[in-house]
Amino acid sequence: MEIDCKELILKAFQGRENAYAPYSGFKVGAAVLTEDGNIYTGCNIENASYGATNCAERTAIFKAVSEGHENVKAIAIVGEKNKYTYPCGICRQVMAEFALPDIKIILAKNEREYIVKTLDEILPGAFTKKDLL
Repeated sequence: MEIDCKELILKAFQGRENAYAPYSGFKVGAAVLTEDGNIYTGCNIENASYGATNCAERTAIFKAVSEGHENVKAIAIVGEKNKYTYPCGICRQVMAEFALPDIKIILAKNEREYIVKTLDEILPGAFTKKDLL
């Protein structure tokens, strides 16, 4: 299955529209593509108790997992237009849990400008399920 980066980026921007960020004003959107071709979007959701805040990447991944899709093939992440937004450490760890070995992490400034990273590039030496065996 081919990954349509532009489609995922557009979906991530659509997800960003629903961001609830009254405290930081920093809105993020994400879209995940599962192994079987489903796409799930997510946005960041802040809370007055900052520890209860959830990132866009985890929202999208958790939506996929809650629908029975545990193998993420790609994820697009968008923040402010014309800036790359990288995932936080917790989101990188969640990606490590549910990512297929060749996951594509798409960081987009806009619909035309994006870079694609691997999980090893953004989370070298990740602690994974294999470490528990």
